[in-house]
Amino acid sequence: MSFNSFEYATVFMEELDSQLLDQSTTGWMEENAGQVQYNGGAEVKIPKMQMSGLGNYDRDGGFAKGAVTVTYETRRLTQDRGRTFQLDAMDVDEMNFAPTAGAVMREFQNTKVIPEIDAYRYSKIAELAQAAGKARTYTVEVETIFENLLQDMTAVRDTVGDGCEMVIAMSAKVAGKLDLAKGGSHILESGTFRQGSVELKVKELDGCPIIRVPSARFQTKYTFLDGVEKAEGGFAAAADAKGINWIIMVKQAPVAISKTDVTRIFDPMTNQNANAWKIDYRKYHDLWIADNSMDGVFVNVSA
Repeated sequence: MSFNSFEYATVFMEELDSQLLDQSTTGWMEENAGQVQYNGGAEVKIPKMQMSGLGNYDRDGGFAKGAVTVTYETRRLTQDRGRTFQLDAMDVDEMNFAPTAGAVMREFQNTKVIPEIDAYRYSKIAELAQAAGKARTYTVEVETIFENLLQDMTAVRDTVGDGCEMVIAMSAKVAGKLDLAKGGSHILESGTFRQGSVELKVKELDGCPIIRVPSARFQTKYTFLDGVEKAEGGFAAAADAKGINWIIMVKQAPVAISKTDVTRIFDPMTNQNANAWKIDYRKYHDLWIADNSMDGVFVNVSA
């Protein structure tokens, strides 16, 4: 059987991209990238629309003239992350390379890549919300959690109206307190939330799905390790990070993009460094919220 590195790499990329969309708690944010212009490289263009409001109709002059302006905000993909792995030729031959490498890369993405991307996105939203004055602090108590959550939901709806679909991302620990709150079993309803190719069973409050997020991914600030000086790589909460209680978002507000660069595979005869299979993995990703979408975001942070 002949080894086709391009064919293997293509299959891996498709599977890994699908896995990220389905299993990340922020995968749904990538659905908002449909109108984003991306031509490769490190820059994207995000559409921003402005238009005139209503004017009086004049029976002689007719309609008041209005204007629609579509501009594009240029943003950069700031997260350029990667790793290289080697599988010793004595342990993995051509016959079992595909299943072994597939299992390794799925585990790597599930335990390392997805948590890091989630953590970056939530911390970025918190940073943007705090800068825009769309955040407050609150020490979560079972007795007051409903009151405070509804207060923040009302703050968003008072600005954007009732017609916008909202999503609540919530720390799993905080969600546990919400479950224990008085009347919680009667106020919270069961619902579904579609993300990628999967349909998640979630709880809803006033029609808003609640996405439970592991608290390790739900901090206001992270350090993303370089993998050289700190060989273990990955990410860690910054010393001055605070836990996020919840983030309320109009579903269309956050725009997330992740691009898997060409996953390169070298067989042991091609690999110059060792008698081993070599897999190079590289991921570009970032998140933005357009200036005119910040009214649809509110962040509640642990005091």
